[in-house]
Amino acid sequence: MAVPKPKIPPQTMSNWQRIVDLIARLADVPASLVMQTHAPDHSVLVTSHSPGNPYDVGRRFTLNDKLYCFGVLKNDGELVVEDATCEPAWVDNEDMEHGMSFYVGFPLKWPDGVIFGTICVLDKHRNRRALMFREGLQEFARVIEADLRLLTEIDQRARLEAKLQATLDQLERNVAKRTSELEEANTALRVLLANVEQSRNEYDAKVLRQIKGLVLPHLGKLRSRLEGDSAASAYLEMIDENLRSITASMSDQFSEVFEVLTPSEQEVAQMIMHGQTTKDIARTLSREPSTVEFHRNNIRKKLGLKRSGKNLRSLLLSIQ
Repeated sequence: MAVPKPKIPPQTMSNWQRIVDLIARLADVPASLVMQTHAPDHSVLVTSHSPGNPYDVGRRFTLNDKLYCFGVLKNDGELVVEDATCEPAWVDNEDMEHGMSFYVGFPLKWPDGVIFGTICVLDKHRNRRALMFREGLQEFARVIEADLRLLTEIDQRARLEAKLQATLDQLERNVAKRTSELEEANTALRVLLANVEQSRNEYDAKVLRQIKGLVLPHLGKLRSRLEGDSAASAYLEMIDENLRSITASMSDQFSEVFEVLTPSEQEVAQMIMHGQTTKDIARTLSREPSTVEFHRNNIRKKLGLKRSGKNLRSLLLSIQ
């Protein structure tokens, strides 16, 4: 795929205009031209402001073997026609329309070797001065090719900078996108951690609630049964202190409800929660059913259920 060529900027065109005007004066010719090739067209890009110059900027020719510049491109080098009227190959060339029988031209190329066009001088007769100026014309051709190299380097640098900027812009968009994704991930992580923390707190609260409601009440009875065993009593005291230190910061509905009950009432309440009937509880505790009923009534009274018709077990389970 051909690499696009840069446009010739106005400042460079002005410099080339001075060159062709200088060439016309130094070589004493009516026409000094810089031609640009876009095959199959070959057109006047810059023309000297010299008397008798019939070539206007923009004039187009079709490349063919009857065009001087075609001979330059075909030779890939200098073409000199001193008098076309004496050369069968050029006697009927297109420039003879203006009587231009004298021609000297050199090819102009881009840095990659692609043809840009030609630089040439034309006259209506054999021009010895122009023939002597051939090396000068070739040097001016090199000046123009140096400009083409510079324009190409500038264009390539601009393309590279544009590509680099596009890459930087894409990197910035990627960073912004990644930052946004990380922020979303952090938000999700915070929500997850909050949920984990809440679940942990709920679990801890449940464990502590069960310790206070289901374990501590039994320590009193166990203590009374171990009064004669000092070692066992010491261990029991340590267990009691450790459990109370764990639950000291806990204050929830379940523990608050059980704190208003006596140890016997707490014991009865736990058995009620486990679905035991009055007879079952009496048998387990070796008490009279009337005693258990007494405790049940006290529990209902303390929990505000007296004459309410509400089920005691359902209430106890709801606050667990």
